[in-house]
Amino acid sequence: MITGLVRDWRYLNHEMGPYHVESPARLEVIYRMIEEEPDLANLVLIEPREAKEDEIALIHYPSYIDRLKETKGKPRVILDPDTSTCALSYETALLAVGGVLEAARAIMEKRIDNAFALVRPPGHHAEASRAMGFCLFNNVAIAARWLRQQYGLERILIIDWDLHHGNGTQHAFYREKEVLYFSTHQFPYYPGTGSWEEVGEGEGLGFTFNVPLSPGKGDADFLFIFKEILGPIVDIYQPQFILVSAGFDIYSGDPLGGMMVTGVGFAALAGLLLEMARKICDSRLLLVLEGGYSLEGLRSGVKEILFQLSGLKEPPEIEPVISALTKKELEPAFKNLRQYWLKT
Repeated sequence: MITGLVRDWRYLNHEMGPYHVESPARLEVIYRMIEEEPDLANLVLIEPREAKEDEIALIHYPSYIDRLKETKGKPRVILDPDTSTCALSYETALLAVGGVLEAARAIMEKRIDNAFALVRPPGHHAEASRAMGFCLFNNVAIAARWLRQQYGLERILIIDWDLHHGNGTQHAFYREKEVLYFSTHQFPYYPGTGSWEEVGEGEGLGFTFNVPLSPGKGDADFLFIFKEILGPIVDIYQPQFILVSAGFDIYSGDPLGGMMVTGVGFAALAGLLLEMARKICDSRLLLVLEGGYSLEGLRSGVKEILFQLSGLKEPPEIEPVISALTKKELEPAFKNLRQYWLKT
């Protein structure tokens, strides 16, 4: 497997204050890990670029783009209680989107098989008209619509395993069937969206699929959900490209989360998605960094995923066994699976 990597030290230029959890240190620890791992030396570096305004406007309103543009050169602009900009945030956010788009282009042009875009600021909370939850532009949502515009793709799957529900991504495609949004997330928790009743509207009915979870879920739980709930959906939907909002705040010990996923668990999830992508969509798989606030979790999780993407390790064997309590918790998700995807 030829694996692409978006890595650029300019992504550290965005900062929201010395004590903010979404800090440049998140990427620095990942970048240092990659430099220290000789086995990762063969990853193909993807040169990012600043996204164009018309690309950003595939998801975001021009008035919102203008508002962010006005933050250029200003030391601090508060956008919401959790989110602010510095003098270089606007350019860094453009570079984040552009890096994701260039990785998607490299996959579509078959220069690489898959990729991981290690960018910031993150994106899945960003709405069409506002910043939210550390996010400025919705990197993954823009990439999905860009892939449809540039390559005419008709079925794109977005998987979001971040601890927090990706409200911005869900809202972007809530009435569309061309992009299927599948999310696992801690619930109830920030931002408050993502209940199992949220299933899309109009032509998009059934193409939003939420799996809200109480805290404490570990490797086997997530693997079970991805095999037994996502698996049948993928087999029927037959996506032409898979995008992943890869949050590492489900890591055991993350300061903002209550999940129990380990580095081995991330490897197992990546291995499963690679298998799906090979079988369904010519290996087109692009992961994009979202949250994750344990530096050890970021280092361990990203390393294990990169080993999987590049074929350097075999997927770990984890038995996807869940408790009776978790099985009961998942009943609404299985009901939605039967109602929207397993109709006879």
